[in-house]
Amino acid sequence: MLVAMGKAEGLWCFNFMKVLLVAALVALILGSSATLLIKGPSQPVLEGESITLECLSSDSELNISQVHFEVFSQYLQLWRRVWERSWCYSLMRMERTAHSLVMSIPHAGKFSEGPYRCVSDGDNGTATDIISSPLLNFKVHYMGELSLTREGYTSSYLGVPQELKVRLGDAVVLRCSSSSSEEPSYFWSRDGDDWILPSSTLTLRKISAMDEGQYTCMAEHPSVESLSKNRTISITVLSKDAPWYQSSNGRFMLMTSAAALSLLVFVLATSVFLCRRAKRATTCKGPIDDRSQKKPIYKVSVESLPSTCADKQPLV
Repeated sequence: MLVAMGKAEGLWCFNFMKVLLVAALVALILGSSATLLIKGPSQPVLEGESITLECLSSDSELNISQVHFEVFSQYLQLWRRVWERSWCYSLMRMERTAHSLVMSIPHAGKFSEGPYRCVSDGDNGTATDIISSPLLNFKVHYMGELSLTREGYTSSYLGVPQELKVRLGDAVVLRCSSSSSEEPSYFWSRDGDDWILPSSTLTLRKISAMDEGQYTCMAEHPSVESLSKNRTISITVLSKDAPWYQSSNGRFMLMTSAAALSLLVFVLATSVFLCRRAKRATTCKGPIDDRSQKKPIYKVSVESLPSTCADKQPLV
């Protein structure tokens, strides 16, 4: 039994020494190799804000002039180097110090999104000599102005007016949308009421006079609260016997018809003018002067043609 305990203790000591040896070897390798670090924005980046990225080296002997930034292209699915004179980074500035490389982008946009990394060109230019930093990934958040459209009506192509006039009994379906870095959450509400509709679409079937009022669409960005937008529209219900052209869609159709008619009149007037001008230019031309064809040509004259015949009769 004592022999067995001695063997177990000896085996444990042997394994412990192996662990210490491996740990020392790893520490020696990490201590002798240089590492690159990349620093950047730690908070959500908004469109138009300035961005500063910094590449640092843990080894003072590493030549910082051989370090550059790379960004991963989602379109090409590869890493590409960030050049100071690139058209995507036309306002970007690079600054090198003794131990760091700093890149400044004064106006962030969608093209400025990461991930980024610092890469060192190897001493021998081989892949085994290249040192790369951990990845730095950030997203540029934005949200455009809200757009309102009315389903099923031609005026929706140009947007919905601030005051929407509809006839009694018509259906009103309004859709709220916005371009955003992330899909927003939409809500509809009405002034004076306490209900909130969590949807991008507001549907009013067979509208009545009680449906008149101010309706507001709100869009909330899921990540950045300050990017929230809202837009208010006023709905006015016309009487049932009101003329069709008093409604917002009727006015739009009337204006479109007037513009099309004006364009047609202009085209016709231009065509008539050009036709008359071309006809006048044709009638102003005189007859062709063919007197030279009636003049006889003799052999002894200057205008005579070379001939071997000895006749003295005119050729013409």
